[in-house]
Amino acid sequence: RQQFDVINTVKIIEKKFAFIKKPITVSILGCVVNGPGEAMHTDIGITGGGNNNHQVYINGKKNYVSKNKNLVTEISNLIRKQLKKND
Repeated sequence: RQQFDVINTVKIIEKKFAFIKKPITVSILGCVVNGPGEAMHTDIGITGGGNNNHQVYINGKKNYVSKNKNLVTEISNLIRKQLKKND
């Protein structure tokens, strides 16, 4: 049911943000069926969907549907925004 390369996306995000010391929860799931339940318990949640539609959850609530094909960039921007908000 994965609609994007979840494992590689997670590896890139983990490496890119390994320096973070403040707590932030991020869920990246490829499945639109199981993903929302996990995303509702995180600061930032991404769930896969068909046709490059990805549900984006912010602070446990569905915020928008992304059609971004470059999820690494989108997730990175969301993490940076969350970190600034938490300063």
